[in-house]
Amino acid sequence: MFELFDPQGEFHVRAGSSLPHWHQPGISYFVTFRTADSIPEDVNRRWHAQRFDWLRRHGISLLDAEGKNRFSQLPEAARRQFHDTFSREHLEALDKGHGACMLRRPELRKIVVDSLRHFDGDRYHLGDFVVMPNHVHVIVCLIGDTEIESQCSSWKRFSARKINQTLGATGRFWQEESFDHLIRSPEQFESIQQYIRNNPLHFPKEDYSLYNIQ
Repeated sequence: MFELFDPQGEFHVRAGSSLPHWHQPGISYFVTFRTADSIPEDVNRRWHAQRFDWLRRHGISLLDAEGKNRFSQLPEAARRQFHDTFSREHLEALDKGHGACMLRRPELRKIVVDSLRHFDGDRYHLGDFVVMPNHVHVIVCLIGDTEIESQCSSWKRFSARKINQTLGATGRFWQEESFDHLIRSPEQFESIQQYIRNNPLHFPKEDYSLYNIQ
């Protein structure tokens, strides 16, 4: 059910505002999306500056088509270093619990859980996932031509609307861009599963919702 990235198969890379997004039909991803206030602005600025410097040193600008193509042509080791470096710092910042952490409220977490489950078995297969106080981690395997960016946007758009209705609020609830990572090996799949299952261990059980596949 959970197919992994095939480096010999066809794939394409699209540059987002913060990170490249890789697409290969029917492949499993590790996805993270977060509330708009989950990372302090100074941390966010430093992260973007370090990322820009890494890309500049590799002769890449994601602002133009040529730069986007050049990133996809980097050696696998360099692309993996990019993701490992910037994903790790991003995840560490999330785990510090910045922001209002509105998803501590069970009725708001349920909205997110319901949005993830809504098209399970239709557009995608859900793996392990956790809804934390200010972010979400999920393993998902896409079905057919479903693309990860559009699916993440759908999850966030639906849940944000319902959450704002519940709160009587307006404005952005989620950070605009999500982080998605193609899963490349069985070992990496198991490691990500373990990461998701361990992520909430230092939080009270009433502060998160964790779902494991058997």
